[in-house]
Amino acid sequence: MASFSMEDFIGNGALKGLLPKLVEEGWDDVPTLKIMNSEDMDAINMTQQQKDALELRSYLHDRALMQYGDKLESSGKFLPELLNLSITDLSSQFGMKRGHIARFTDRNIACAEPLPAGYTLRTKRMMTTPSRNNSILKSEVSSVNSRKIPSTSRAPTRANSIYDRSLEQALSEIKIKDGRVVKGIVAAVPAEPRACGCVQPPPIAEDVCPYSAIENVSVHKLAPEYKIGMERLVKTTPPMKASELWRDKPAVLLCIRRPGCIMCRAEAHKLYAKKPIFDALGIQLFAIIHEHIESEVRDFWPRYWGGVVIFDRTMEFFKALGGGKLLKDKFITGFILNPRAIANYKRAKAMGIEQNFKGEGEIKGGLFVVGSGRSGIAYQFIERNFGDWAPIPEVIEICTQLQNPQEAQGESMSTVI
Repeated sequence: MASFSMEDFIGNGALKGLLPKLVEEGWDDVPTLKIMNSEDMDAINMTQQQKDALELRSYLHDRALMQYGDKLESSGKFLPELLNLSITDLSSQFGMKRGHIARFTDRNIACAEPLPAGYTLRTKRMMTTPSRNNSILKSEVSSVNSRKIPSTSRAPTRANSIYDRSLEQALSEIKIKDGRVVKGIVAAVPAEPRACGCVQPPPIAEDVCPYSAIENVSVHKLAPEYKIGMERLVKTTPPMKASELWRDKPAVLLCIRRPGCIMCRAEAHKLYAKKPIFDALGIQLFAIIHEHIESEVRDFWPRYWGGVVIFDRTMEFFKALGGGKLLKDKFITGFILNPRAIANYKRAKAMGIEQNFKGEGEIKGGLFVVGSGRSGIAYQFIERNFGDWAPIPEVIEICTQLQNPQEAQGESMSTVI
């Protein structure tokens, strides 16, 4: 799977020697590094070989094929040449498996959900590094997953064709459907009949949980936001009030059902891939787990999630999603007999994600968007079926309207829900 570890992304090729410079200039996490445009590359004097390497590794990361990065880069071939190789050549020269070849040659594949175009961020970038500022507001949003696929012939401006798109093209048509207002949205995938209607899905809460249900929850920090060179896991910190997490900045809280679950890992990976967008909006990202198995946290962070990991020992966030009680489902009725859950599993499987079966897996998760201070809960998404994901464009729209409350159809975030 495509790891969010900078060491895994850079590998042992042309970018390795550039790593100190990248960190110095602020290009110190994988999602942000992948949005570099040609102007940024020139600002730190990247060679053509290094530009080619970044293009190749970004392409491989999008397709969860980073295990082939060093071999492909050491071949001396640039990306369009590699894409023109036959199945036999890719297999014999690089040991690429048949299913991986299909992902590599399919230029329409992206591991994360692409964003539509024509949307403008109205936040100030909290950065002073000139080279990052060159493009952070132009291409931060657009380049994470909407880069153009390289042509099959080499061109002098191929780096530009990969990375350069205007911000206005990045996020158009992201709207909250049916004129819903920001405050008070509860979202969930519609229920579907299971076993020909013989099995009913568990009911879900219809209203946003009260802010008081999560404000004073006692939580522990298990892992910090990942940066190059830090320890892969920190010790459990002393307990803190959950409200400290969003005291100064709004936050997206992803409640993970089980860190080893293939669908949970896929959702976390897709959301964290959009980190530059949330950075530009001034939004923090947190993953919340309800069971602390150290080996599972090590496997999860920073491979599938490079943000802060929080432990909710009493499961209060998960109870809040269920309207005061844990929303649970059985494996047989909730997965085996549920076509939507099986479809969610296949969607995650196609991303090349590994899985295990350690830990409790019946407690459903979801997602919260919480305003800064005591401004309240703007949005919550409930995992009705195993593997349901909150729509990323909608989450981004909610986060943007937190920055522009006057545009949220007159709805203010000034009152605690």
